[in-house]
Amino acid sequence: MEVRTRRASLHLTQHDLAQLAGVSERFVRFVEQGKPSVQLDSLLALLGTLGLELQLTTRTRTAALHDGTAAANLREQA
Repeated sequence: MEVRTRRASLHLTQHDLAQLAGVSERFVRFVEQGKPSVQLDSLLALLGTLGLELQLTTRTRTAALHDGTAAANLREQA
């Protein structure tokens, strides 16, 4: 919801933001709705237009181990 909140605080419509960022209104809607997969370059353009940035953090050991187990299970099923 950070994107929607920031857009609203700047008094921009989805159309305005799309034009400024060089993306489609549909893309703006997808991001605001939390679509699980979007193009990274378009997302970065959208965030940059809003003065936001994407940050990466180290995951907890528990989360990493859980994901590792899930990946191993998928490999076994293949």
